[in-house]
Amino acid sequence: MGRPVTLFTGQWADLPLEELAQKASDWGYDGLELACWGDHFEVDKALEDDSYCQGRHELLAKYGLKVWSISNHLVGQAVCDNIDSRHEAILSPDIWGDGAPEGVRGRAAEEMKKTARAAAKFGVSVVNGFTGSSIWHLLYSFPPNAPSQIDAGFEDFANRWNPIFDAFDEVGIKFGLEVHPTEIAFDIVSSERAIEAVNGRETFGFNYDPSHLGYQGVDYVAFIERFSDRIYHAHMKDVWWSSTPRLSGVFGGHLNFGDARRYWDFRSIGRGNIDFEEIIRALNNIGYDGPLSIEWEDSGMDREHGAREACAQVKGYDFEPSARAFDSAFEE
Repeated sequence: MGRPVTLFTGQWADLPLEELAQKASDWGYDGLELACWGDHFEVDKALEDDSYCQGRHELLAKYGLKVWSISNHLVGQAVCDNIDSRHEAILSPDIWGDGAPEGVRGRAAEEMKKTARAAAKFGVSVVNGFTGSSIWHLLYSFPPNAPSQIDAGFEDFANRWNPIFDAFDEVGIKFGLEVHPTEIAFDIVSSERAIEAVNGRETFGFNYDPSHLGYQGVDYVAFIERFSDRIYHAHMKDVWWSSTPRLSGVFGGHLNFGDARRYWDFRSIGRGNIDFEEIIRALNNIGYDGPLSIEWEDSGMDREHGAREACAQVKGYDFEPSARAFDSAFEE
């Protein structure tokens, strides 16, 4: 049997969990990766109501589904970001408060600590999410960045996230950063530096997602090999990028997803440029046996059609490694 195929519920938070669970079961999924927004997984309820976590498991079991991880991307984004009006749209009123940046960051950090405790109570071992970044705006070095500015950004990440990781350690939970533009780590080099910033602590690893690497020109298979001991979870998401020049480039030209002038865009599994067979072989090589979680984002396709098709596609790509050499029959 291959790895479980799950659906990340973040893009489906407009649907009640039970409605989505029924659909996901019908589409062939083995489980859900629950987002900590909408009604899918509520951190406060998990901590305050002793019956809440069991109720979530029972609801999923009703449709033959399991859960291996939860995700709190939106709150994690606010921990290190330079806070502005955009964040109000992705944060709860309790965390946004009066919008004063340092207060927002502090409340977001406390919520991530609570998320770790809720995950432990729920019986999963990984929380996926974002970290935010105080230095993303320095991506293009003009006016030239001073090295000390970049150093300060990684120090800020360590100072803000190490206390959160302490809370994760207390309850035995790992954090999987989805390496992604706007985060402290967005490619292989910045991922290595992020690990160094927190002194290599094992709590901090990655929610692998090739879609955020491929269009940048980053070797998304080498990422698995380079961080073989830190792949704590895996998102399966495809992305297309043009083989010829376009009207906008990697930076997107301030165009919304789905705009035909873009150089790249997210696509449903099997309809982009990502080589999933090589990903599966690399995951096999490192012994990854966790879920393959579909994060479905395709502006040009009906999402229910896409989610059903993507589940079948990933199950088709997945295979177990061989337990024997192909020519072992010739050995004495």
